[in-house]
Amino acid sequence: MIECHVAPSPLGHLAYRAEDEHLTGLFFIGQKHFPKGLADTGTTRSRVVAEAMEQIAEYFAGERTVFSVKLRLNGTEFQQRVWAALQEIPFGNSWTYGDLARRMGYAPGASRAVGAANGRNPVGIIVPCHRVIGADGELTGYAGGVERKQHLLTLEGGPGRAQLTLF
Repeated sequence: MIECHVAPSPLGHLAYRAEDEHLTGLFFIGQKHFPKGLADTGTTRSRVVAEAMEQIAEYFAGERTVFSVKLRLNGTEFQQRVWAALQEIPFGNSWTYGDLARRMGYAPGASRAVGAANGRNPVGIIVPCHRVIGADGELTGYAGGVERKQHLLTLEGGPGRAQLTLF
């Protein structure tokens, strides 16, 4: 059974999508790549949706840096590899698209493909695609909007952006 629940957050309403006790989507209402036809089902919230909502509230309150909600990320094999790599970016840090490509074993030139997969992340915030920035440190490419990306990075420990991790 697929369930969707819409709830407010400090950055706008979020749509939580769950299927079979796994969170399969977390989207800002109206963001780029928002799934067509996704609407509040009006059904009783599943345990996983309630858990995700609680964890997101704790995150925005500055009380949570790691998420433990069960996820099911539906995408291509490459997208799933990118989304798994995103989950390795520590709270309060950021990587460039080139960093992410290199850490996945690709040449920095794969950064565009990595960026495209990053932009299709179905579970924003929890899978921290907002922690990926441009090579010059600029805040680029966030489906929820650059203003939201800036807020999320500031929340995680920086004035306008998180600390760039170099290796």
